[in-house]
Amino acid sequence: MTTLTPILSEFWDADRSWSMETYEAHDGYQALRKALGMAQADVITTVKDSGLRGRGGAGFPTGMKWGFLPPPDGGPRYLVVNADESEPGTCKDIPLMMATPQFLIEGVAITSYAIGCNHAFIYVRGEVVHVLRRLMRAVEEAYAKGYLGKNILGSGFDLDVTVHAGAGAYICGEETALLDSLEGRRGQPRLKPPFPAVAGLYARPTVVNNVESIASVPPILLKGADWFTSMGTEKSTGFGFFSLSGHVKHPGQYEAPLGITLRELLDMAGGMRSEQSKLKFWTPGGSSTPIFTAEHLDVPLDFESVGAAGSMLGTRALQIFDDTTCVVRAVDRWIDFYAHESCGKCTPCREGNYWMKQVLHRLEHGQGTEADLDKLLDICDNILGRAFCALGDGATSPVTSSIQYFRDEYLRHLPSAENPSGGCPFDRAASALFAPEVIAAP
Repeated sequence: MTTLTPILSEFWDADRSWSMETYEAHDGYQALRKALGMAQADVITTVKDSGLRGRGGAGFPTGMKWGFLPPPDGGPRYLVVNADESEPGTCKDIPLMMATPQFLIEGVAITSYAIGCNHAFIYVRGEVVHVLRRLMRAVEEAYAKGYLGKNILGSGFDLDVTVHAGAGAYICGEETALLDSLEGRRGQPRLKPPFPAVAGLYARPTVVNNVESIASVPPILLKGADWFTSMGTEKSTGFGFFSLSGHVKHPGQYEAPLGITLRELLDMAGGMRSEQSKLKFWTPGGSSTPIFTAEHLDVPLDFESVGAAGSMLGTRALQIFDDTTCVVRAVDRWIDFYAHESCGKCTPCREGNYWMKQVLHRLEHGQGTEADLDKLLDICDNILGRAFCALGDGATSPVTSSIQYFRDEYLRHLPSAENPSGGCPFDRAASALFAPEVIAAP
């Protein structure tokens, strides 16, 4: 059985784990000292050799992304950290920034040095005010210790870090929409090319990386690329957070090598919420990835294996649903979210999600027909690959995959001899994580 690899979460249970004192007691900023003694190109090479891939969902090689920046031209270049975590079911970056924000800040300093950036930005989701405050305090501590600011550790390298609060738009998780928001404009995705590496923030070369990606850089620099590649699989190296939620006994963050299976993670999480619960369906990477069923329990959770099985690893947000859950209602709720969060810039996403919402609502309430299933698939076909950004593509995933695996359940929502008035045949209270009397208690 695969074991957990607590690295970024190693001292989450320590007293004041978020403080500079605790972080320095666990080799904090030793990686930065090492990096400042290396050539910038060597730092990038180390990250490339580690095989670190973006932990924000797309899985693009991190070191390769850094290498896309054009040669220095005397002007500024920027690092932007995407901390706008908002994918339904995803909750890894926010706990990381709460428990050990210095991992992220040290990673920002190392990355900035490697790419020649002197001003980095951390874009935090606006609703998580507690995280914003913790991160700003951590940045203050790093300045006070000389890890940020002018002439860092006597190296001659200068770096300023700005923590910026967004306004709670899901679309700002898309890197170019995030850049527009940072510049004071409405958060909407840009046409690419040009890509951010060429013309990003303020039309200057920019690297945009996820929180977990950047936080993984200090351990790699400190312990070496070979240490990192000793975990995970050949093409999906290293470790990552797997966020288990839903109908499990012990939901939470499980930091493990890529390639672990849901069966192993469920064992670590104590299994399903009760002995009577049976796994029905689950998401391998949040609600914008095609759902899996119990037959996928042993699929290795790495980029290649999950892709070969018909889904995407995404943010490793494992939402677990047992047989009390109505898949139609779950998908209906997800599409409500995507229809609400669509920025409206492109017609396929704006109109497609709106109409999928209407059709799913009809089906859930027994007012639909069997032809509506083909209508949903037709709408998805007109969104997938035609939307301006990945929001539209992602929204089609739960719809198409749920019809693929649970078409009969959709049909059970239609009026029939068994269900004369139609509508959802499931007891909504039964799927609640807590018993109704507990929810209703004062």
